[in-house]
Amino acid sequence: MIDIDPGLIVGGLLVGFIVGLTGMGGGALMTPMLIFVFRIDPLVAVSSDIVASLFMKPAGAVVHLRRRTVNLQLVLWLCLGSVPAAFCGVFLIRALPFGDSLDEALQVVLGIALLLAATMLVVRATLGMIQHRRALGEGPVRPSNAAVEVRKVPTVILGAVAGLLVGMTSVGSGSIIIVALLMLYPALKASNLVGTDLVQAVPLVAAASLGHVLYGEFELGLTASLLVGAIPGAWFGAQVSSRAPGGLIRRALAILLLASGLKLLGASVTVVAVAAVAALVLGNITWVVVREQLKKHPPRPATAEPDTTEPATVTKDSTESS
Repeated sequence: MIDIDPGLIVGGLLVGFIVGLTGMGGGALMTPMLIFVFRIDPLVAVSSDIVASLFMKPAGAVVHLRRRTVNLQLVLWLCLGSVPAAFCGVFLIRALPFGDSLDEALQVVLGIALLLAATMLVVRATLGMIQHRRALGEGPVRPSNAAVEVRKVPTVILGAVAGLLVGMTSVGSGSIIIVALLMLYPALKASNLVGTDLVQAVPLVAAASLGHVLYGEFELGLTASLLVGAIPGAWFGAQVSSRAPGGLIRRALAILLLASGLKLLGASVTVVAVAAVAALVLGNITWVVVREQLKKHPPRPATAEPDTTEPATVTKDSTESS
């Protein structure tokens, strides 16, 4: 019989909501939560988190597919790099010469990945403010699929790097890819970024899950408890994110990732607390300065999406007859 832990259900619910809302934070939040709050062995935490994500991601992806906020071309090219790399990441973490210090080494790798994820969140917030001239980053989200020219080679490389990180640490499917997509494809709207990221993460996490089920430290009871909360959390978060931006959530998430990464790297509680407070204070000061500057440059007025299905010279009669 599978043992269900109520505490893990609540934790899964919170993380699932953030994943659905922002398209990131699954491995970046779930794995540190399992290690620090529930005292789970790091390799068990990574394996169980990745398998849980396999069932959590589709709950949010389906919502975005139905609302047509997914660029399927980008999904294809990302998966060409990420799927094989994610499967190989499981073998790589086992093959590296860590010996009995595997858990300690995995915490270091995970800590570095979390700090990278926090940095990427800050980069995304900055780019969003500059691009949309809004102090909260993105403007109101419109369900549309912006036409972009896919840059195949950089997209495949991005998928491979993120897939390798996911296979090794469970971090990267959202935290890394969604920020890199914003820089590669600035024409994509916030809803398209989240939707594309969630959909491409499904085959990516499936490949990593297969590797961890076969060769990792997967625990069924732990994963089941997480899923009871994570699946409805991801669905509800996706409902919110497909209609409204999650800028404030991402800023709070960046501070949390910073603190978790430093803790995994062995920093003392005092150092972690000082770093988190400093990031909070400096971040708010920077935001106030940027907000005052943005007041001098108001947001671009929202324009209707052009309808490319009809020629510009279509007459009234021909429109009515069609």
